[in-house]
Amino acid sequence: MNLSSVADTGPGPAVVIQPTRGLFNLDLASLWEFRELVYFFVWRDFKVRYKQTIIGAAWAVLQPVLTMVIFTLIFGYFAKMPSDGVPYPVFAFTALLPWTYFAQAITRSGTSLVGDSNLIKKVYFPRLIIPLAAVVSPLLDLLVSFLVLLAMMIWYGISPTSGVVALPVFLVLALSTALGVSLWLAPLNAKYRDVGHTIPFLIQLWMYASPVVYSVKLVPEKWRLLYGLNPMAGVIEGFRWALLGTDRPAFHTITISAFAILVLLASGIVFFKRMERSFADTI
Repeated sequence: MNLSSVADTGPGPAVVIQPTRGLFNLDLASLWEFRELVYFFVWRDFKVRYKQTIIGAAWAVLQPVLTMVIFTLIFGYFAKMPSDGVPYPVFAFTALLPWTYFAQAITRSGTSLVGDSNLIKKVYFPRLIIPLAAVVSPLLDLLVSFLVLLAMMIWYGISPTSGVVALPVFLVLALSTALGVSLWLAPLNAKYRDVGHTIPFLIQLWMYASPVVYSVKLVPEKWRLLYGLNPMAGVIEGFRWALLGTDRPAFHTITISAFAILVLLASGIVFFKRMERSFADTI
């Protein structure tokens, strides 16, 4: 929606709320005007999530650490999965950083519109802020978990390579992927609550379709191009290369992943803006 001020015969100006027009009309002026709302949504989510907990933000570390231990025992010790020449615990934990962020972002943003339905019905603000804040919020957990990874790398004597300067690029790709998916899931869940029940199942399937517990080298060469359509494949391999010095991700894999992210994000924006007009009626 757009905000516009018009002259009024009363004591002050009137604000007219109009529906947006055009498929890619993001109304960036309104997003910038309400930019502080993103901060408050993120901070609210962080405080509520760890309120009345004993160990507080340590839960952000506990989940990926315990998952890494289980993966190390099952896939590293028993299944003897190759780990590109690095210790399997570090190999798995490096992949779990972007994956855990992605899974948390999808889980929170997919149900964010329903969770904030009272605000949507009563107060005007750009609705895109809700899934955007839900996608940004897990970055705080990622930062805490990253400190654990640094400690593990020191323990195993692994030094970051010069590729670490590209790490923010892969982080942006992960964020863009999560936002693109959430722009589809959040409106669908607002209209069909079944979507909220399928999100955990979708995340579980997506994890095994991504190189979290295994190396992308195990994927047959003839399937690599198709495998690159999974945006998280390029992100996870990029994290390992930047931090652990594994083989550089194939250029075609990163290119295909970036293209898939662009399509996902663009189509998500179109779908979200189209569904936005009926949020207050369907939630």
